[in-house]
Amino acid sequence: MSWDCGLRYMFSVSPALQQGSMCILHDKEDLSRLEMVQRLAKDGCRFLQNHSKGPERTCEPQSDEAVRVCLRERGHDVLVLQRVSSERPALSASARGGGREEARNRRYVVVSGTPEKILEHLLNDLTLEDDQGTTQGKESDTLLDDFLLTYPVFMSTSDLCQALLGHYYTKRCRGKEDRKEALERKRKVLHLVSQWVSLCKDFLREDEHVKLFMKTLYRYVLDDLYEHPGLETDVRELQKLYQLHRRHTVDEYSPQRKSKALFHQLSLKENGLQSRGTQRETKEVLCHVYITMDSYLSMRVHAGVVAQELLQAVAERMDVPQGELVLVAVTYPGGRLLLQPQDRVFSDSLRPVGRLHMCRKDLGEVLYPFTDNSELQQRTARMLSLNTWDVAVALTNFDWTIFDSIHEQELVYFTFSRHASSNHTVALELLLQRCNEVQLWVMTEVLLCPTLCKRVQLIKKFIKIAAHCKAQRNLNCFFAIIMGLNVAAVSRLSQTWEKIPGKFKKLFSELETVTDPSLNHKAYRDSFKKMKAPKIPFLPLLLKDITFIHEGNKTFHDNLVNFEKLHMIADAVRLIRQCQKDHMGNGITQKSSSEVRAYTDYLHIIDNQQTLFELSHRLEPRN
Repeated sequence: MSWDCGLRYMFSVSPALQQGSMCILHDKEDLSRLEMVQRLAKDGCRFLQNHSKGPERTCEPQSDEAVRVCLRERGHDVLVLQRVSSERPALSASARGGGREEARNRRYVVVSGTPEKILEHLLNDLTLEDDQGTTQGKESDTLLDDFLLTYPVFMSTSDLCQALLGHYYTKRCRGKEDRKEALERKRKVLHLVSQWVSLCKDFLREDEHVKLFMKTLYRYVLDDLYEHPGLETDVRELQKLYQLHRRHTVDEYSPQRKSKALFHQLSLKENGLQSRGTQRETKEVLCHVYITMDSYLSMRVHAGVVAQELLQAVAERMDVPQGELVLVAVTYPGGRLLLQPQDRVFSDSLRPVGRLHMCRKDLGEVLYPFTDNSELQQRTARMLSLNTWDVAVALTNFDWTIFDSIHEQELVYFTFSRHASSNHTVALELLLQRCNEVQLWVMTEVLLCPTLCKRVQLIKKFIKIAAHCKAQRNLNCFFAIIMGLNVAAVSRLSQTWEKIPGKFKKLFSELETVTDPSLNHKAYRDSFKKMKAPKIPFLPLLLKDITFIHEGNKTFHDNLVNFEKLHMIADAVRLIRQCQKDHMGNGITQKSSSEVRAYTDYLHIIDNQQTLFELSHRLEPRN
């Protein structure tokens, strides 16, 4: 906030300075001290000489990090900017029709500020089609992306809608604004809105403020078409994004034909940004149906699943007649609710009605199907008969379906507002849950295998599956399998591990190296960086990185939003976008075996650590 030019000056912008204007500060090579003072004074800045003596400076130009501009209004800081340099000189302002001097290869980015001033600066800094593809245009788009990904941290959607309407419709307090400047301002707002809707469409559909905002903005744009025909392209973009349509031509919106009833002539198409009504039914969740007191079947089902569907699925998986089973929901604090065949299992918030237990009608007790040794032998034989590559493909396809539906903003909601973000983080929580379940599934399969030789075969199989998952670029499932084999209840089976062939031990050791947490998971980060997209990252580590940024930096400094922190978080969550598609837009799914899918889509899991350790000691008692 100080500019060293041989003398030290503190400067701030006068309240009388026109909104949105910015002074470009030139180096001493281009401008003498007196000329700089005169230029800034002409632009409305006032100068206060700082009498504190500092070390004498040489004539070397200051680095960008040392140049920060502080905008003050009514005696309070409202925006702090920092100078940055682009790789190439930006296009001149005159090339875009402005009356300012040629822009140099430097610009100012937000460090902190009030939400309104941050938005205002981003709009001023925004580039339209003429600058798209230039270095400055790309940098501007990145800053806009930072804002759109993280604005829920410091600004409600309702406030953002109102601010955007204000920037579009309210004339600036900078004196007379010519038509060209007004058109540029309106187009910048429409460009920002288009980017916002394209990026956050899934989160905006159910917001009543957004639906009203879209219709109001569309009305404003139609009103302006007569005066600004150049907005016609933006109208078509609005129609495409919002699924809006109009019933009149441009000529009908001349000043003589404007109607107060125009607002009521706008409508939303049924397939547009309507309330999602039945869309919740198409969401998928992981459903846990307990078949013993400490083990369950994990099944991926649609959110509108009813008890009858779960009964049928579990009966087929357990090879038990469906007529002998009932589904019971155990509610807090210990109540039991018998679910009828057509009863919904999940509430509107995608939470189950209770802990689901599958019981026998005649006994009224929870099933215990895995106590018979012959059933355990049959289960192990089935797992051993599956092709390891096919199992890895099925696991990866399952994970990819969830990962591909994750939005970057889910990680922001998860980090900043876990207590109230369940509706915005469904896919993210689903994949985290799946990672945990695969780890428990590996442990369950190994510890339920009663014979030593088959247990050795099973561990060899899981090592190969982990290697295949890594080859298929599914690091989330890869980590889960390796961690499942490394957990104490499995790793303590010394007799079993002694029988593992040397080449499998070597392979396992190499895979373990990738999961080594030393040097901040350097081995994993290096390996993952070399993998081409699409790929599935190890999500818990990504969330750990974001949480580290969140907890290590304040969100607000002196009541100003710390935008530097939000830029770091946005940069981290963009990894999701980069991993989801390659340059051709292709995903990661492969054709999988229906037999293998029938097995991996219904994982039997023991989630009680004490039970797992008891099984481990039963297989290999302590000496």
